Amino acid sequence: MPWPTPHRAAISLTLDNLGEAADLHRGLWQAPIGTHPSITTSLPRILGLLSKHALRATYFAESWSLAVYPAVIAALKEQGHEVAWHGWQHEVWHALAGDEERGNFERSFAAAEGHGVVYEGFRPPGGRVNGRTWGLLREYGVRYVSPLGGFGVGEEGVVVLPFEWKGVDAFYYMESFGEIRKEYGEPEEVLGPEALKAWLFAKIDEVKRTGGYLSILFHPFLQTSEERFEVLEEVLRKISEDPDIWCAPCNQVAKWVLEHPDEFKTQV
Repeated sequence: MPWPTPHRAAISLTLDNLGEAADLHRGLWQAPIGTHPSITTSLPRILGLLSKHALRATYFAESWSLAVYPAVIAALKEQGHEVAWHGWQHEVWHALAGDEERGNFERSFAAAEGHGVVYEGFRPPGGRVNGRTWGLLREYGVRYVSPLGGFGVGEEGVVVLPFEWKGVDAFYYMESFGEIRKEYGEPEEVLGPEALKAWLFAKIDEVKRTGGYLSILFHPFLQTSEERFEVLEEVLRKISEDPDIWCAPCNQVAKWVLEHPDEFKTQV
């Protein structure tokens, strides 16, 4: 795939889940609103690492969190990171009924407008969109979506910048991903940081060989040990220091694809 000269491949470093939105939706949050440890402890350290390695990321944040953590949103924007959409409160997207889906768009985009955020991209919680999602994305001016699946230009001319489960830290760290690990031929038990590092390093080298695209996905709430932070920084160092890799937020990759339609004809 033709990427900006002299790069041979494109990689986006992405973050998912801002604060306690998902836990609140699931009825798991009991502490005061606005005190999530991922915000108070992990995220500042992550942002420091991104600055250290001169990387800009895409943060897929729930719209509910915009009013709860406005200073975080402002800091992300000031540091050149993209704030993209991850549903209102991390609802499992493919399970939404039609009126629920449209209502989620309406509520989320109203909140974004009220906080000076323009959503260029969407990552559906759970990884899958509905057939009707494409038209809504077009209606609301969203230029790309980041689900599970293949890279290309999808319905309604929306760019698809996919992720895959093995490129997600939760695949290796969370007990609740046991069934997904089994589907991929891995042990049901958690795998740990070294397994994540091994897969990502091999995948990065593969993407360079093929000239493809990779979305790497970390969750701030899962960066809870020195070992996990060490792996995160090793990944950041590898992608930031390689001249063959174009490290760019998702909105920049989508913009490039849309500006070079003859080079990206794949429909997914």
